[in-house]
Amino acid sequence: MGIHLPPAVASCLTLAFIAFLFRRDIREKPNVSGALWLPLLWLMPGCSRSVSEWLNIFGLPVSGGASVEEGSPLDACFCFVLIIAGFCVLAKRQVRLSEIVHNNGWLIAFLLYCFISIAWSDFPFIAFKRWIKILGHPIMALIVLTEPDPQESVTRLIKRCAYVVVPVSILFIKYYPEWGRGFDPWTGEAFNTGITTNKNSLGADCLILGFFLFWHLLQTWSLERGRLRRNELFLTAGFLMAIWWLLSQAHSATSLTSLVIGVTVVVFVGIRSINKNFIGTYMLAALVLVTVAELTFGISGSYSEALGRGSGLSGRKMIWTHLLEVDINPILGTGFESFWLGKRPDQLKGLFFYSLNEAHNGYLETYLTLGLIGVFLLIGLFVATFWKIRLELFRNFEWGRCRLGFLTAVILYNWTEAAFKTVNPMWFVFFLIAMDYPRTHLTTAQPAVGVARSEEDMEFAYAEREA
Repeated sequence: MGIHLPPAVASCLTLAFIAFLFRRDIREKPNVSGALWLPLLWLMPGCSRSVSEWLNIFGLPVSGGASVEEGSPLDACFCFVLIIAGFCVLAKRQVRLSEIVHNNGWLIAFLLYCFISIAWSDFPFIAFKRWIKILGHPIMALIVLTEPDPQESVTRLIKRCAYVVVPVSILFIKYYPEWGRGFDPWTGEAFNTGITTNKNSLGADCLILGFFLFWHLLQTWSLERGRLRRNELFLTAGFLMAIWWLLSQAHSATSLTSLVIGVTVVVFVGIRSINKNFIGTYMLAALVLVTVAELTFGISGSYSEALGRGSGLSGRKMIWTHLLEVDINPILGTGFESFWLGKRPDQLKGLFFYSLNEAHNGYLETYLTLGLIGVFLLIGLFVATFWKIRLELFRNFEWGRCRLGFLTAVILYNWTEAAFKTVNPMWFVFFLIAMDYPRTHLTTAQPAVGVARSEEDMEFAYAEREA
């Protein structure tokens, strides 16, 4: 990463490289439909910047909205159009609501409770708009899961996202510091943001892309030797090295730890001597061991100190303490996405040198907005997802262990970051691994290098699924 070029030349080379990657992707004629571009358009703003922020960068000033509560009308319109388009795709594929509810009961219950909680929000209209926006996650996830080859569709979605996020992040950090870097308002310390707007978001991108590309590398490694396999291995390995460099620049300990643990789970489950029937026992034993170690030795504080973050997890423990002192309804919470609206954040002013807008803990964030009922439903959703994954290990092992590894990473990541909100990319990808939709065959084609099907074949697959 030490080569230095004029910014204009670096920009042209980056754009040419991205164009080459997408041209290569299209020429491979993957077993996916054109509708897969909708989930990509949905994922990209969450992994980078909003549409209005991109237009501002390109010299087209767009108002971000009158207030934090209202947001940008342009961004809201963009999300709404994608949601409508996604709904039309699912309607054309004759996706049945009854099947969605039957196969994803806990997820539907959680979303319905989020909707009901709007009733006691101080800002019901804003909460309702945010709830509509979060519906885009299951809609886009269902588009991916109802593709002719869902496993390849997930791989293609992540790869296409990486084709933009990784090169542009490197470009911004090295050649456009006004966009790719920032400064801590308290210490003045510089940090890197890449294509995103803060270092934690860059870390989350690296976690998502790094995890799925590592899993894709394992799938590609198992293919027959040949030119396509070799080229795919080189490309994937190159992206993984670039992602590792970006992680080192982001200095996001949470993302790094979650990525390592998620990858470890994937490798562990893949060991032949591991009995898949006892996966639940292994996971429970690991959870008990970590809990006992935390209560006895305070390993999170020690680990944080070892990473140079201090025993308080970079001030997060102090944040959690003060947030728990705020007066809310402990059973019901403040209503969906409503805690940080209105005058409540003013109670925290003066306690921190910056304006706080999240709990830095997904479970505490859920408690503040949805109360203990919301936390119970979230835990139930995790347990239900785990049991679905456990069954998947016996039907489609490779996809099952991918889902299990990412579920573990999500659960760990939300201990010090809050990802269960709005259009957060971690929340969307969680929907990808948490949702099920019945299909006639659960085994899928070889990832990334499969033979294409014609449009007629794709339509036949949809019809076959409905039969």
